[in-house]
Amino acid sequence: MNPFKFGTIVEDDFFTDRVKELEEVKQKLDSENHLVLISPRRFGKSSLIQKALIQMGRPSLTIDMMNVLSVNSFASILLKEIFRLYPFEKIRHMMTHFRIVPTISTTPIGDSVEVSFNPSMDENVVLEDAMALLEKVTTPDNRLIVVLDEFQEVTEISKNFDRQLRAIMQRQKGLNYVFLGSQESMMTDIFEKKKSPFYHFGQRMTLSKIPYDDFYCFLSERLTGVDEDEKSIIVSQILEFTNVHPYYTQQLASIVYDMIKYHSIKQNVVREAIDAILRSHDLDFERLWASMNRTDRRILLDLARQKKTTAGRYVPTSTVYSSLQRLAKKGYLIKSDTYEIEDPFFCQWILKGNS
Repeated sequence: MNPFKFGTIVEDDFFTDRVKELEEVKQKLDSENHLVLISPRRFGKSSLIQKALIQMGRPSLTIDMMNVLSVNSFASILLKEIFRLYPFEKIRHMMTHFRIVPTISTTPIGDSVEVSFNPSMDENVVLEDAMALLEKVTTPDNRLIVVLDEFQEVTEISKNFDRQLRAIMQRQKGLNYVFLGSQESMMTDIFEKKKSPFYHFGQRMTLSKIPYDDFYCFLSERLTGVDEDEKSIIVSQILEFTNVHPYYTQQLASIVYDMIKYHSIKQNVVREAIDAILRSHDLDFERLWASMNRTDRRILLDLARQKKTTAGRYVPTSTVYSSLQRLAKKGYLIKSDTYEIEDPFFCQWILKGNS
């Protein structure tokens, strides 16, 4: 089996390092406090939390806020997740005091539940009733953990939705909330601004890239079929190209492994793997590039070529700043000490098309 995994939750032997971060997450959730975990997309937040939940052995449910379209939608997804965790009849009994009863249906074989509310119903009541179930199902010996992924979306779903949630959550006991976010500036506004309803509501934790040496060892242990000297070169080339980005490192290593094991390619194997990935995503990158305005393209090309932008020579500095913020918000850029293109393959595609 290919020892590298990307694109889904990374578990078991596929999980890379994060020993210190894993222990920190478990310590924070072993209290009455809530956790705010921030990092760029594809850095492994969800995998880290999933690993912690498995090791802690506590019940948990996860809601991706990107899938929430309204307050009623949030309540429906929440109830569906509760039904997934606990016996159907037990939850139905707990819902007898609901002021607004949802429509509940099951599949013919009863392996899943669908929940919906009439859109015209009072959203405040719907949300309060649904959230009240969380306290009813949690127990002192087996406290529930509720994970809200891409939580920065809370401000876009409905006016005052964040205030509604905070008013309910602050009264709840016996459960932990985990707020995951990929937009650092938006998450900072939500949890650090004094006027925000969620000001200092949870303990903040930032997930950085996996240290180079740790990732080097991880790749070296799993990359078989080549001698040690050649392996050292291959691993170094992988990490140099991906800049130690967790997702893209696993992706490139996976393709390299397949080429060595199944296609007997050993000469310039990293270059061959990069070219194969570029070919498979060529149309996607072309469509993405075509959708961008000229300022965005100029900035991305500058960053691809020299790791900094000189677009300010051609357009107002305020325009450049707005473009950088917009590209970062959409996930095309990562901001640390400076801005960098999030996807190293897209970066390489830009360079090839403008060489």
